[in-house]
Amino acid sequence: MAYNEDLAVRVSTVTNSWDGLVEKKMFGGVGYMLNGNMCVGVYKDYLILRLDEQKAEELLTHTFAKPFDITGRPMKGWVMVQPMDLDDNQFGEMIHTARKFVETLPAK
Repeated sequence: MAYNEDLAVRVSTVTNSWDGLVEKKMFGGVGYMLNGNMCVGVYKDYLILRLDEQKAEELLTHTFAKPFDITGRPMKGWVMVQPMDLDDNQFGEMIHTARKFVETLPAK
């Protein structure tokens, strides 16, 4: 299954004004790299978020979220979200939360 291009457009709408952001095809989807670090992405019909571990654990308490695991080894701090039922404010807030975390990482 190819990644959801409508979802990628939705992500781009939120991130299009970010300095240092690069869109890159990866893992059969698309990733959005901020200063060289993966920040958000789209995999199939999922929004991928990179968060600090505490925020990730909080988000995983919701039914629309699950650990980012496409290889059989879940990655800590990474969450897959089914965004269909999220309004634009919720969607944007999740992406901005990922941005805040990734901005704390050293640039690559």
